[in-house]
Amino acid sequence: MNAITKLKDLPIGLAASGSRQEFDSMGTVDVPADKYYGAQTARSLQHFSIGDDRMPKAVYHAYGIVKKACALVNQAAGRLPAWKAQAILRAADEAIAGQLDEHFPLYVWQTGSGTQSNMNVNEVLSNRAIQLLGGTLGSQQPVGPNDDVNMGQSSNDTFPTAMHIAALDLLDRRLLPELAQLAEVIEDKAAEWMEVVKIGRTHLEDATPLTVGQEWSGYAAQLRAALVNIENSRAGLYELAVGGTAVGTGINAPPGFSVQVAQRIAELTGKPFITAPNKFMAQGSLDAMVRAHAALRGLAVALMKIANDMRWLASGPRCGLGELKLPQNEPGSSIMPGKVNPTQCEAMVMIAIQVLGDDSAVALAGSQGNFELNAMRPIIINAFLHSATILADGCAKFRTYSVEGTQLNRTKIASYLDNSLMLVTALSPVIGYQHAAHIAEQADASGSTLREAALASGYVDAATFDRVVDARAMIGHGVAGA
Repeated sequence: MNAITKLKDLPIGLAASGSRQEFDSMGTVDVPADKYYGAQTARSLQHFSIGDDRMPKAVYHAYGIVKKACALVNQAAGRLPAWKAQAILRAADEAIAGQLDEHFPLYVWQTGSGTQSNMNVNEVLSNRAIQLLGGTLGSQQPVGPNDDVNMGQSSNDTFPTAMHIAALDLLDRRLLPELAQLAEVIEDKAAEWMEVVKIGRTHLEDATPLTVGQEWSGYAAQLRAALVNIENSRAGLYELAVGGTAVGTGINAPPGFSVQVAQRIAELTGKPFITAPNKFMAQGSLDAMVRAHAALRGLAVALMKIANDMRWLASGPRCGLGELKLPQNEPGSSIMPGKVNPTQCEAMVMIAIQVLGDDSAVALAGSQGNFELNAMRPIIINAFLHSATILADGCAKFRTYSVEGTQLNRTKIASYLDNSLMLVTALSPVIGYQHAAHIAEQADASGSTLREAALASGYVDAATFDRVVDARAMIGHGVAGA
């Protein structure tokens, strides 16, 4: 084994200053000497410096897994010498761990296939492998970005593969656990308050009673349903496009490559990835990502409902509904002393609004597949990771700084219940709907209590009213209702 094939234990980093020349099929390009990327990355930085939106680092970490799996398969088949594969694998592990993040600077707004991000990864792993083997950066020897790191691959099949890996990692590692914890805390609140009777509201108007626990059980059920929907949406993400190469036919990929790489990715991640049974769908569409983001939209809708209910029920403290007491986390006004606002609820509503906007972008981008390629991939994965991240963080903060510390204003709840005219609903089967309606109307017009108006009507006596109009008897039989 000569010097160029012996792996060296060199730390990550380039001490050089200034620039060096890198090349691609179009010629030479100057790149910063302290960066591992090459010519195609530099071209992309020049042509697509649009806004401040950078390709999420999670995509590159996932791409490291893709490149590692491909290198392992190519090494096992003898297509990639062991010494060369080991250098690529070492570099891929560093990418997976986030140790090469500063060398992945590209913008979201780039070629729709993700080719420039794929080449960014290829160039970085190639140069890092060259460094580990004692070669000259930019020489593409002895490890080339296209011929070695990208062996048997295309951006068209590896970028959607990295998208799926990154999306599933974020769902499983962050969003689903945070969502489950939030649902559990709300379930605990529901159990704690199951016997506290309150007045219900429909159309923003007084309605018949229920318990606070029943109301909150509805919130918990919404979140549990959203959680199941997200879990179910993962099925399509387990199918990987890698091995389809350019248009789904697998040109330049060896026989069995797609199955073998998917198996390696499954081993590396501990997730049940498989090769997509139809690569033309996997590359010509992004339907699995669209469906998965639709599940995030469903969660956002549920969270918006819960957060809005909580902030309205906590409105006050003197001139609002005031049934809930939310934790006081920070001053609410720079001019009104003592004012405290439902800030976590407001943040959650804004998160939900953003996710709904992201979903519109994902759905529209998903509709833009043309022939054998959907070339709207960067915006979809950026929106998906953005939505999943803010939902995960939002669930954690909402739980910690709002839900867990929420208390009841039992005096206010009892007052609303005692003064509600809709308790008259219990009289309807006894004296008829029309008579009951007239009693409620008279009580409202005169400002009398419901009991006073009922007795004055002559339709019901005191004993019957006291027996029938019992708020606790009107709440049904447990969480499921009557």
